[in-house]
Amino acid sequence: MTVERRRAARVLLLDEQDRLLLFRGVDPAAPGATWWFTPGGGLEPGEDLHGAATRELAEETGLHDVAVGPVVAYGTVSFSFRGQRFEQDQWFLLARTTRTDIDSSGTGAEEHALLLEARWWTPAELRCTSETVYPLGLAGFLEHLLAEGPPVTPVRL
Repeated sequence: MTVERRRAARVLLLDEQDRLLLFRGVDPAAPGATWWFTPGGGLEPGEDLHGAATRELAEETGLHDVAVGPVVAYGTVSFSFRGQRFEQDQWFLLARTTRTDIDSSGTGAEEHALLLEARWWTPAELRCTSETVYPLGLAGFLEHLLAEGPPVTPVRL
């Protein structure tokens, strides 16, 4: 099986109460398995990280006025989706919003069907959940980010 390489901008979107937005998704090739993940997605040709993050937020949340901030973390992840293997270099950008009403109708019909729900999580809820959350280590990183502020150099997740 060939591995598709891609680059992605992920967004750590916080509300005024320091809650983090995550989506619960499903893979049709793995019935019954769900996981939580940050908004964001692959970079389109010629697009930079901030452009991709802003576009993805608008598509997935309906929020068009979010000021996307610095890259705070990065990593590479390997995963399978719809039977296709991916290796994804991803960067996590910090953003804040005052709005918590989410409208994911901007996603394509196929993608929309795979997003089961959106939820704003507190750091404590993330630390205590038994559900699968990506990236791994997100709860501890979020707690550190909120206590210390954005790192001078992005952290590897």
